[in-house]
Amino acid sequence: MATASKSRFPYHRRLFLVLLGFSWTLVASFLVFQYGREKHFKAERLDARLQLFNLRLLDALKEGIPAAEAVRLHSGPFGDLRVTVIGRGGTVVFDTSADSLLENHLDRPEVAQALSRGTGYTIRRHSKSTDRSYFYSAMRGERCIVRSAVPYTLPLRELLAADREFLWFMLGVTLLMSVAGYFVTRRLGQNITRLKAFAERAERGEPIDPIPHFPHDELGAISGHIVRLYAALQRTTADRDREHALALHEQEEKIRIKKQLTNNINHELKTPVAAIRGYLETLAANPSLDDARRMEFLEKSREQAERLARLLSDVATITRMDEAGGEIRRERVVLNDIVAEIAAEMELRPAGQRLRVNCDFPHPVAVVGSPSLLGSLLRNLADNAAAYSGGRDIFIRLLSETADSCTILFADNGIGVDEEHLLHLFERFYRVDKGRSRKLGGTGLGLAIVRNAVAVHGGAITVRNRERGGLEFVFTLRKHA
Repeated sequence: MATASKSRFPYHRRLFLVLLGFSWTLVASFLVFQYGREKHFKAERLDARLQLFNLRLLDALKEGIPAAEAVRLHSGPFGDLRVTVIGRGGTVVFDTSADSLLENHLDRPEVAQALSRGTGYTIRRHSKSTDRSYFYSAMRGERCIVRSAVPYTLPLRELLAADREFLWFMLGVTLLMSVAGYFVTRRLGQNITRLKAFAERAERGEPIDPIPHFPHDELGAISGHIVRLYAALQRTTADRDREHALALHEQEEKIRIKKQLTNNINHELKTPVAAIRGYLETLAANPSLDDARRMEFLEKSREQAERLARLLSDVATITRMDEAGGEIRRERVVLNDIVAEIAAEMELRPAGQRLRVNCDFPHPVAVVGSPSLLGSLLRNLADNAAAYSGGRDIFIRLLSETADSCTILFADNGIGVDEEHLLHLFERFYRVDKGRSRKLGGTGLGLAIVRNAVAVHGGAITVRNRERGGLEFVFTLRKHA
């Protein structure tokens, strides 16, 4: 394999050959284009001279002068000029070469062009009647077509030929560029060869000192920086690995302790317990309630007890999300229903913690996920706003929706938090105001549960302070499992 690699051309030669091929191809294409363009220009200029002669003949024929007399009276731009008068049906009426009088000329290219466009020419075509090649130029009149032809001889070929001085000039410039390109690519190849030698030594793990010498140009400066960076990296790899292993161990220990505490302190318990307590206290304080109302409160208490059991199971599952996130049972959940439940539960809160729930869902928004986790997500945000925002309203709005996901905004119009706390709000056990949080019964797990619930449903969540006060959470949920 090494032998095959050494037998190949050096990189700078291969680069030079590629650039050489590209530049010569470009020049050749330009010369071909320019040659054709110049030849076409000269042909049109010759055609214009012949067309002027054709026009004079047509005027003479229109005045009733016979074709032979008209040709004799009007001298052409060239001495050896062949003139043909053709009827609209293609029959030759007159020709200075009598051999072609009986041939139909509708199939001649210049005649067909004259019939369709008024004028036409053919640069070079062999005539069967005279056994010579001509440059033909034809013009259509009211009753006939006049065609003049110049023999395609050496003087005419030289007249239509492209300027060769330009060709030699371009070839000379291209040659000079090729020589300059060779020296430039050779210098570049030397830098790349040194970089290749460095890469091979780095792959084998060999020491890089002393640093190879590179030319004083941009590529040399970049190469020197790369080599010095790698040399420094070699000297610090061992220390970095040891520090990384120590930090990883400490991080795993912290996660283990926090997960253990999460299993013992269930922030989610307070919401269903408070709801059950509220229903039971209402029943106890109002013994005269009618049977229908009493059964309604008992049924709601039973529903909250069932939700409490589900929450206990789901919170325990959250602590194992990193290892077994796929174990959570998923089903179709309409978020509008959860928001309606939160609004109803908010009405049962004390006046000081009661917020108005403003929902802006233009249609039912459904996702596939865990009903309890999605309920926990929105309830924790609502609890957080009711307990700490100091505002009077909650705003829940559908920002965008696709076939695969939906993006939802949850905001309040409270006081917000200082910017320094925003990056830590989703950390477990983090409290903005520790004394107030403990007084209200908070454990610092609510927003951590929100973040985990969003992650389980394939989304992400961000938070920022609103310009008009309060916090604004924006999160995305996948619509399919």
